[in-house]
Amino acid sequence: MADMVVVRSKIKELAEGMNVAGDFAEGLNVEVTSLIKRACDRAKANKRSTIQTRDL
Repeated sequence: MADMVVVRSKIKELAEGMNVAGDFAEGLNVEVTSLIKRACDRAKANKRSTIQTRDL
């Protein structure tokens, strides 16, 4: 598994009033990691070394 890039306590803060399943953070981490990797690929394809909002 990749390193965690999401913060469990912040997820719980944002989901106020809701229970958060134990595996939710891991699933979210997979999604976020995928988004970051795709943004990197897009930036590289556009000959940039900086990922930007438009790469999402």
